[in-house]
Amino acid sequence: MAQARLHFDRERLRAAIQQEYNDVATDPDKGFHFVVGRSLARRLSYSEEDLTGIPAGALESFAGVGNPFMLGHINAGSVVIDVGSGCGMDALIASHMVGAHGRVIGVEMTEGMRAKAIRNAGEMNASNVEFLEGWAEMLPLPDHSVDVAISNGVINLCPDKEAVFREIYRVLKPGGRMQIADILLEKPVPGSAKDLIHLWTQCVAGGLLEAEYLGIILGAGFREAEVVSSFEVFKDAPGEAAAARYGARGFNLRAIKP
Repeated sequence: MAQARLHFDRERLRAAIQQEYNDVATDPDKGFHFVVGRSLARRLSYSEEDLTGIPAGALESFAGVGNPFMLGHINAGSVVIDVGSGCGMDALIASHMVGAHGRVIGVEMTEGMRAKAIRNAGEMNASNVEFLEGWAEMLPLPDHSVDVAISNGVINLCPDKEAVFREIYRVLKPGGRMQIADILLEKPVPGSAKDLIHLWTQCVAGGLLEAEYLGIILGAGFREAEVVSSFEVFKDAPGEAAAARYGARGFNLRAIKP
């Protein structure tokens, strides 16, 4: 399924996203168009058990839109990739699940977030986690090396979603699972608004309709792709009005690599 053509420099978009999320990492109380922090994690149904032992630095800069762990249990010994791992909260939760014989790899393009995630892992003594510099469209992992791929609120920020899902498919082992959270829309964003970078950094302009999103996932080779649950992630946020204009919400989605 072809994606809308954008009329701005994608490097400008990437730089704007990096700046926004560097601010989330270094100044989480600054105020953003979306909600961040522990209160957001609770809204997204993370349990106190999930959050036990997670450093305050990971919680305060959490900026997800759903909860990948609601989509299936991650077994001890698994290899997990967190695509766009941010401050590391989800990766660190996964590290508890996979245990000493498992491995979690976070891939993050934003320097401030990656540095904070590394500090958070050190504070937890989480030796089974590493955070790599990289892009969702070009994951720094070999083919067929991962059991479970998670991601939370990241893929909507990527203009080339087809490349992202091809990469996730590539690194998953046959039978591997994708458990992600992202933004879906009830109304399409028109072309003129698609070119507004500030709507991208607000996690609105990069959202897709459910049928479009699932079509891209299936086109990458996945099977059993489904939307499982949704969240009013923009409620009471400064960006609530822009999100409401297009019916933007957070969703949990899963799929399997055959």
